Amino acid sequence: MQRLGGILLFSLWASVSVAQANAPLPGDIIRDLTALQEQLAEGSYNTVAERGAAQAERLADGNASDRWASALYHQLAAGALARMEQPEKAADHLAQARQTRGVGAEQAARWLREEAALRRAAGQNEQAIRLLNEWLDSEQDTNVLWQLVRLMAQEAQWEAAAERLEQAIAQTENLNDDQQALALAILRHSGQNEQTLSWLIEGLNSDSDVEAWRQAAGLAQQAGQAGMAAGLWDMAWQLGKLEEPEDFWLLIELHRAGGTPARAAERLEQALERGDIERDEEVLRLLATSWQQARHIENALSAWQALATQSQKAADWRQYGQLAYAWGDEAQAEQALTQAARLGDKEASQWLANF
Repeated sequence: MQRLGGILLFSLWASVSVAQANAPLPGDIIRDLTALQEQLAEGSYNTVAERGAAQAERLADGNASDRWASALYHQLAAGALARMEQPEKAADHLAQARQTRGVGAEQAARWLREEAALRRAAGQNEQAIRLLNEWLDSEQDTNVLWQLVRLMAQEAQWEAAAERLEQAIAQTENLNDDQQALALAILRHSGQNEQTLSWLIEGLNSDSDVEAWRQAAGLAQQAGQAGMAAGLWDMAWQLGKLEEPEDFWLLIELHRAGGTPARAAERLEQALERGDIERDEEVLRLLATSWQQARHIENALSAWQALATQSQKAADWRQYGQLAYAWGDEAQAEQALTQAARLGDKEASQWLANF
């Protein structure tokens, strides 16, 4: 609040100069304003707030000079109230000051921006957004534009934030980390996943943290680009960014969904060789179906054989046999279907009639 109070005081005395040039103030009013400024500097906030409000109301309906003085008294009261940590009441006084008849556009715009700052401090974000939008319609200020974008994001006004974000980016040569994070959040929430993804990928490198990689892969999935998601996750895995078991299994899932099942199978085999995962039925089934999905005949048949041997389920032997038959390996097909039939699979027995 001290900083806001200082801003308001600076604007006040700039206003006095303008007032004297456009609507000269009587000497007694200038002396009173000066005295109130001194009292404000000394910390007599209550006195200044009460005197400023009373004088502003008394002079509000007078001539042009009186109205100027009324507006300036409003601002003095606002300065005192801001220092008393009453930003909402301070903002109300500034609203009255800038709406005073005869106040020039430049001064009204300055007060409007200061009121917006007070509204933000008071937690009145909706009013602050409205005021900043109004101010930016006639002024260009990149810092204020980013303030507005952040406020809109805080209020979940994603579409409006995205529109203003485009302007902010155009006016900003190099976005800092906070601005980039804000931009990404807005683009994601406004449904612009492809643009967000493009931006994320452009900035990814070996030094990027794991969250950046996760976010990029997640956005690729949301944008329906499963192959890209798998590629991003795989690269992050290779770089050592992802080390948790759940990260590995998501890697396998992404490759299978993203059209690179052979890569999923290769990752599974590598993990089995290193002893990172158990050679159980579930893993072997995942390996077999991945090679099958990739239509890698030799590896798929070998994996199905390993699965059937471990599970000893008739359905697995039959599936192995049917694949072998479909891919032209009748010898393997007959062996597998015979084993399935021995385990009681009637469908396998019917298939054996073809040999």
